Amino acid sequence: MTVLDIDQVDSGYGDLQILHDVSMHLEEDEIVCIIGPNGAGKSTAIKTIFGLVQPWTGAITLRGTEISGQMPEDIVRQGISYVPQTDNVFSTLTVEENLEIGGVTVSDESTEMIEKLYDRFPILEEKRSKKARTLSGGQRQILAFSRALMVDPDVLLIDEPSAGLAPSLVQDVFENVKQINSLGTSVLMVEQNARAGLNISDRGYVLAQGQVKYEDDAQAILENPEIGELYLGG
Repeated sequence: MTVLDIDQVDSGYGDLQILHDVSMHLEEDEIVCIIGPNGAGKSTAIKTIFGLVQPWTGAITLRGTEISGQMPEDIVRQGISYVPQTDNVFSTLTVEENLEIGGVTVSDESTEMIEKLYDRFPILEEKRSKKARTLSGGQRQILAFSRALMVDPDVLLIDEPSAGLAPSLVQDVFENVKQINSLGTSVLMVEQNARAGLNISDRGYVLAQGQVKYEDDAQAILENPEIGELYLGG
């Protein structure tokens, strides 16, 4: 079943068009990875879905309900959460305060959800009273994921989860993405580390110059020599 559908979307900033006739979809329980060169429009695609950038044309639907042009807070209420690449935690607040802010729209259930997340990610419970700025890069990324999960979303949008992390932490972050997905959240992820992102994904899209140039099963993309040479480093 299709959870999220992006149909012939154009968008951009001011008069600058970034996305050109972009169509993508995300199925129930999938992980889908968007790859492509810098400046391809990957992050703009995620931001357009989440309402941070308004679509100029086209339609975005969540479980058949159009959400195109809605504000992010309304999109969250309908079942989509977003983890940005940077500034994705409140560094001066504690771990638990970050989670509480993530659950502000579901305040009646937030305590229960925090406990579930502590069970899922024990390091957060261990650090619950620590300021987010004291966490390691990998721990901050876990906190960012968990804050987005406080509303129990159907879809999690993630922008560059491995950016800025030490190589030794990258695999751990992707294991966390797989764990989140295994518990029933569909994931649409932008990732510059294309091979690592595709290795945990069901399908992938290649974006270049604001257009979808290729889509296929993740393994087929990894094995495609032309894509490998152009986008995967050979």
